[in-house]
Amino acid sequence: MKFSTAILSVALALSASSTTHAFTTSSTQSNNCVRRISSLGAAEIKEASTSSSKDTASSTAANAATNGLNDTSSTLSPEFEGARDMAIAKLSASLPNPALEKPLAHFMSEYFAALDTAAKAGNKNADGSDITAEQAMKEMGRTLQYGMKYGLGASPKGKFIFEDVRHMALRGSKDDTRYENESLQEMLGDDVNVDFYAAGCDFFRPAIDIEKSLVMGEENLKQAKAQLDAGENVVFFANHQSEADPQVVSCLFEKVSDEVGELAGQITYVAGHKVTTDPLAVPFSMGRNLLCIHSKKHIDADPETKPAKSKQNMAAMSSMLQGMKTGGMAIWVAPSGGRDRRDVETGKIPIAPFDQKTVDMFRLMGNKSKKPTHFYPMSMVSYDLCPPPDFVEAGVGEQRNVRYTPIGIAIMDEVPNVGGAEKRHLFTERAEEECIDGYVKLLNELDMERYVPTN
Repeated sequence: MKFSTAILSVALALSASSTTHAFTTSSTQSNNCVRRISSLGAAEIKEASTSSSKDTASSTAANAATNGLNDTSSTLSPEFEGARDMAIAKLSASLPNPALEKPLAHFMSEYFAALDTAAKAGNKNADGSDITAEQAMKEMGRTLQYGMKYGLGASPKGKFIFEDVRHMALRGSKDDTRYENESLQEMLGDDVNVDFYAAGCDFFRPAIDIEKSLVMGEENLKQAKAQLDAGENVVFFANHQSEADPQVVSCLFEKVSDEVGELAGQITYVAGHKVTTDPLAVPFSMGRNLLCIHSKKHIDADPETKPAKSKQNMAAMSSMLQGMKTGGMAIWVAPSGGRDRRDVETGKIPIAPFDQKTVDMFRLMGNKSKKPTHFYPMSMVSYDLCPPPDFVEAGVGEQRNVRYTPIGIAIMDEVPNVGGAEKRHLFTERAEEECIDGYVKLLNELDMERYVPTN
């Protein structure tokens, strides 16, 4: 059977493939450095902020951080500016390859600017506490540490390897028999009790204006949860805008209720090969349920490896089918095969078209499972959180951006899985139309009319 691509990028990926080897050669040194970054305390940050407010001359690291950024990076509060400069200086001092400094410094500056904006806006953490520069330092340091340890192999056990085409989230050793495996215990070491799902959410949550964010179609969402609780399957056909979309789903499901928030952690995301190989994507992916599939473009790029990749895709479909036969499986997939891209001429952000064959494949798997399978279009507005490049870029290494912004999702009415092969296009067209309709409504409600497509 020939399967189409349904590929999405799940999380952040910073380092360029051309410099990965150089980074790996001194990864232990760099990993020790980011440990120091994440452990910097309030007193050190205060001292740095005082120095920053007195000295307007930027250091080499700070220049690298602000080079090419928008003007918001130059308006940081002294506390966040000092923390940013301190973090970048410590990281820069340990990098074996200077080429890594600019992309990493850019990303760090973006994150500190986003959390500074959130703090100035009066946004709070989920527990009601203030968003602080110390928090930004901690989250960034931890993210870099996990990326170096598990993505680059800065540990005696080397890189974390996703051995199965269907990966189940690593959320700590409690009540999970997988952690009885000695090799997994050795790989994780002191992180054996880390909830990588929660870590990913904690990283992005403070950059989201939760209060102004929207969840539409709550009744449809609750209906989907009831169907899952009854042992039936649910597939969310979504547009895809940001590398942080899994965290977007989690943070907004949490907003509905604790029960719906728990559902977010159970969703399986259809993912491409990059999310399991890109160094800083790896720790985010470790915390998600994933179904790994090679895109058609990636398969065709290397004829010699095409048979093996095709075989892996078949194994992924087989694994998914087994999960659906068991029942109660929730799947998130972007039928477009990628992120929505901004129209550079108009500034509009249209939804990328759904792929007919991808939709057909999931309908077929639902029918083969012999379990009732329900299909819900999910509209997503998350572009501003992590704006992607305007054009598709091959490989890894694209410039990563983070913005403080409200986000939104809309769970549209279920699309009945009826009709034969001759009418399959009607199902896809309706699912896409529903997704577009919810998307436009979200944009209007979020005061983002500037992004509404013209047709």
